[in-house]
Amino acid sequence: MGLWKNAYEKWLNKPDLDAQLREQLEAVSGDTKQLEDSFYKELEFGTGGIRGILGPGTNRLNTYTIHKAAEGLAQYIVEHGDEAKARGVVIAYDCRHKSPEFALEVAKTLGYHGIQTYVFESLRPTPELSFAVRYLQAYAGVMITASHNPPEYNGLKVYGEDGGQVIGDIADDIVAKVNAVEDELAIPTADDKTLKQSGLLKMISDQVDEPYLKSLQSVVVNQSAIDDVADDFKVVYTPIHGTGHPTVKAGLHAIGFKHVDIVKEQEQPDPNFSTVESPNPEEAAAFEMAIAYGDQIDADLLLATDPDADRMGVAVKKPDGQYDVLTGNQIGALMLHYLITEKKKQKTLTDHAVVLKTIVTSELGRDIAQAYGLKTIDTLTGFKYIAEKINEFTQTDEHEFLIGYEESYGYLIRDFARDKDAVQACLLISEVAAYYKAKDMTLYDGLMAIFKTYGYYQESLESIRLAGKEGAEKISNIISTFRHDPPQAIANHEVIVIEDYEARERMYVQTREKEAINLPTSNVLKYKLDNGAWVCLRPSGTEPLIKIYYGVKEASLESSQNLLEALKKDVMARVKNV
Repeated sequence: MGLWKNAYEKWLNKPDLDAQLREQLEAVSGDTKQLEDSFYKELEFGTGGIRGILGPGTNRLNTYTIHKAAEGLAQYIVEHGDEAKARGVVIAYDCRHKSPEFALEVAKTLGYHGIQTYVFESLRPTPELSFAVRYLQAYAGVMITASHNPPEYNGLKVYGEDGGQVIGDIADDIVAKVNAVEDELAIPTADDKTLKQSGLLKMISDQVDEPYLKSLQSVVVNQSAIDDVADDFKVVYTPIHGTGHPTVKAGLHAIGFKHVDIVKEQEQPDPNFSTVESPNPEEAAAFEMAIAYGDQIDADLLLATDPDADRMGVAVKKPDGQYDVLTGNQIGALMLHYLITEKKKQKTLTDHAVVLKTIVTSELGRDIAQAYGLKTIDTLTGFKYIAEKINEFTQTDEHEFLIGYEESYGYLIRDFARDKDAVQACLLISEVAAYYKAKDMTLYDGLMAIFKTYGYYQESLESIRLAGKEGAEKISNIISTFRHDPPQAIANHEVIVIEDYEARERMYVQTREKEAINLPTSNVLKYKLDNGAWVCLRPSGTEPLIKIYYGVKEASLESSQNLLEALKKDVMARVKNV
């Protein structure tokens, strides 16, 4: 008890502690459990940044933990010299509680060290921040966002000069410098007015918007596919109270879509996301209002983006007239199939075009690419690893980036951004839907045609939320049990391969033969079964969750769904017994 209580009293006794944080601390002064959770550890700065619940404490996101993260980044930039300081840092933010304030606090911390900063005057999507880093030739970028997390969260992500989230040695160096900061309450910052007068803090209005919008138009593969149906093609779009509305709407209009209806109740930024339980386009409930709009106007396509507009969800009409929310794997397969087939027709598809996906993303994409002689490369979960590969591709002519995507609704089509880009994805999936409409088909019909050709792939994800210190221990116990006592069979199908990404080792169960996995270390386990199905366990790096992924491929949609349910039932029973 002593350690967390010492930290708590240190905060409580700080004379000039932020008034709002002091009020919050005093409000829970008798709640030992909550105080312990707020102070028992320091909010972890991972390879991409920090994310946490807003509030007072070392294990919460607040002005002081933001200062600590920014101080570590500042020390890293200072170490790399005057040129790095002069090129500076671009800072953007989404609609969450305290986002504008945190963005300014980052600038004030960096400015104290003489580092140039560029701060957007108002909300911008994460992919535009990624674009802006490269467009302004900055040394780094910072995005204040907690992506699709609940309203009580916020976070900070750090980007390198390539526009991708920092990874590898750079991330390790920044993490070490953040962790070396001894007192988050004593970090000096500069005055923002003084920084503006000196020119070290520059506000960005619209000077990046137009170049980004122009780049977005390059996503179009076949303009005639849009033009042929533009007069009667109807899109309903919801930003789910986030940052996507102006940019997505402008992008769709710029490439020829004339009828784009915005869900009015969810149009304006709202940090409480008051019309949804979760601002996550992965969840069907987030589409309820969009579906009502779609029914009214008989829309061809429903689109949704998360608060910082880096994830996109899609709903399309099924033969029974009901809208169905597609999975991230299905959306990725539709866009990939369209890109390949259209580029093939136009003779612009090169033999060294490569598909990038994560280890928990459907194998359907690999099958489609392989059918056209193209290579697919797997990365660890997290779009920063896809961006890393794109950056590697620019160093040689060996590979050409075609598309990168992950099951969690993240996609990138053109590499002018180096993080998942829901704005790009909205434009491309709309073009794909327009292409099918000209054939008197829906996106759902297109998906069924792909399944008929390549097999009925089905995937699912179970996210088990286990909050607090006890939850973290439970998550650790679950992954440890599966690692040290692995299942021999799942749903009566033999486990034939076990991949342990922490050990970076693949084992063929029958022969006990082992081989190295050439990916960075990650606390992930994957089990491959004798029928091609697979199960993967991964603790989340940004939320108190353990995620369990499932993938199957059978000869019919019904048999795939039945097998999927059997896998889930078996694994969840094992989890409950831990």
